[in-house]
Amino acid sequence: MPDFVDQVVLHIGAGDGGNGCASIHREKFKPLGGPDGGNGGRGGDVVLEVDPNTATLLEYHRRPHRKAENGKQGQGSNRDGANGPDVILPVPNGTVVKNAATGEVLVDLVGVGTRYVIAEGGHGGLGNAALATTRRKAPGFALLGEPGDALDVMLELKSVADVALVGFPSAGKSSLIAALSAAKPKIADYPFTTLIPNLGVVTAGETVFTVADVPGLIPGASQGKGLGHEFLRHVERCDMLVHVIDCATMEPGRDPITDYEVIESELHAYGKLEDRPRLVVLNKADVPDARELAELVRPEFEARGLRVFTISAATHDGLRELTYAMGEWVAAARAQKPVEEPTRLVIRPKQLGETGFRVRRVNENLFQITGEKPERWIRQTDFTNDEAVGYLADRLERLGVEAELAKAGATAGAEVVIGSMEGGYVFDWQPTLSAESVRQGPRGSDNRL
Repeated sequence: MPDFVDQVVLHIGAGDGGNGCASIHREKFKPLGGPDGGNGGRGGDVVLEVDPNTATLLEYHRRPHRKAENGKQGQGSNRDGANGPDVILPVPNGTVVKNAATGEVLVDLVGVGTRYVIAEGGHGGLGNAALATTRRKAPGFALLGEPGDALDVMLELKSVADVALVGFPSAGKSSLIAALSAAKPKIADYPFTTLIPNLGVVTAGETVFTVADVPGLIPGASQGKGLGHEFLRHVERCDMLVHVIDCATMEPGRDPITDYEVIESELHAYGKLEDRPRLVVLNKADVPDARELAELVRPEFEARGLRVFTISAATHDGLRELTYAMGEWVAAARAQKPVEEPTRLVIRPKQLGETGFRVRRVNENLFQITGEKPERWIRQTDFTNDEAVGYLADRLERLGVEAELAKAGATAGAEVVIGSMEGGYVFDWQPTLSAESVRQGPRGSDNRL
């Protein structure tokens, strides 16, 4: 089991709403006590929240299925069902949430405390006490609770750091971050020692900033070679790039200028990083030949407008100057940026038209009705209860569905689908008689059916 996960698919289910209760108050010597069925409770939401103490998505790699509790069913004596508790899922700062099926970005969670309801719980159904009217004094039915949202989302972590260390494997990035901060990354003398991004907190005078060690950059990293394709996204949020170059490498075909150009070409191929300022760190100056090479190539880097620091992560030579240079730049960059605030979530209601629904003629004898209200009312209806079905017909008629069907050319017996064509509810349409003109039958029945 890995100890760092930065991408995971999460299977989420909100809680279903509780059913309403159909109950009649009963008391000695009071046979007509009236309806007293309570409403069902709302299902719990699933909420993502940025937590400063969470640094990885490992917990969701281990347990990818998360479900909120359902709302409780209403009861007699006007007792409403309890709401299902929300499920709060802590995620690291810098988590991007995508729809796993379409790849659409749902939200970019930046800023401690940012919350996003990823799946809403279903509404509880109304009890018969809430459905009573002057005409229907004692309804023999209640509405069903609505199902909660269910979806698969991809969580993708993009580290939030001020400075990113980039360079070839074994260039000394892990050694540098260990020397600059209290981080304890794995350090060894073979390539790809670092398999996960490491974060370290560095102090330079009064400036405190974070440094990220991004592993796995080799030629072709932007196309998926090595580990670069997996971890280049962690560079996106960093404000500054520091090239760590190994001046003591003995590999043929490599030298500081070539290493810099190769990494720059990969960063350019990945995109989105052209505007980030760069520093060049010539590492392993404790090796005599390496220091000599560093002094030889330093003028060429400076001719390109780059600030250059010759250091040794092993002996800490030159680290003080490097630390304060990074801190100075970070402080200047922060002064120019607005204060980071939790992500502002904008709610954009869907446009459903003036009537709240649409009628579409699919073919000569098939019509489709879509819209929030008709589809929600269908989910709330208990089709084993004739009175509940009659109540649904009255609601659709008052909304204007029947008039629109007639306008679209529907005739008695036409097939009507409410909802999607694959999973919607199918009816043979018969124009409804108004309930006002029909004598009310016993509870639970409807004389029109």
